[in-house]
Amino acid sequence: MSTAAILQPSKTNVPRIFRKESRYEFVKLTRTRSFSLATIGFPVMFYIIFGLANRHAFDGNVHMAKYMLAGYACFGLIGAALFGIGVGLSSDLAAGWLELKRASPMPVSAYLFAKCSSAVAFGIIIVSILTIIGTSFGDVHLSPAELAKMLGITIVGSISFASMGLLIALLVPANAAPGIINLIYLPMSFLSGLWVPIKFMPHWLQGIAPLLPTYHLSQLMLGIFHYGDTMSLITHWNALIGFTLVMLGISRIIFHRKEQNA
Repeated sequence: MSTAAILQPSKTNVPRIFRKESRYEFVKLTRTRSFSLATIGFPVMFYIIFGLANRHAFDGNVHMAKYMLAGYACFGLIGAALFGIGVGLSSDLAAGWLELKRASPMPVSAYLFAKCSSAVAFGIIIVSILTIIGTSFGDVHLSPAELAKMLGITIVGSISFASMGLLIALLVPANAAPGIINLIYLPMSFLSGLWVPIKFMPHWLQGIAPLLPTYHLSQLMLGIFHYGDTMSLITHWNALIGFTLVMLGISRIIFHRKEQNA
């Protein structure tokens, strides 16, 4: 039997490899307190401070605590995806860990799948905690259908912004990745109305929001509660899908150039 055949995993082992790699990646992130506590803690803390403070506030038919639940849910899941993929993958590249993985029988796709699935898992955890807080202490009422749609948007949003995290990891050195992500993530979150409703911002800032992928994700989440803007949901879906494809396309080009120059 050739060496290549020995190193090539059998088809029956591939699902097991994907499952184990995802499990170990999730456990690693959970045990990395600087990631898990901050990623979960910040959106929860902000929602407790600002969301619960508006549990009795209404703007017309809009319940502000419910509105902010959607905003901070997006804020949390985006952070989990960007930091989990962007910082994690960048650190692995700098340490040569990805090269070691590629030399093993494990498919590279299993590594990327594990990163993405862990980001999705953290996104679901964050949204679930925020939902429990909102329904328990913020007078927020959610139907089972609304909760299911929120979790669905969480999965889609996590995958979409994982593509952005991938691009950042390929472009930015490991020691600069956290700072660069914050410089991108925090302004985008604010300008997209994830912290403060868009209508309360100056008009010139309101015009920037539709240019940002974070805005389109938040409108899809707000659309579950019928709190979205006047644009159609198809427009928001197309914008988010287009953003994801662009991020993946650029990442693919950069990755192949790195391969050729290696």
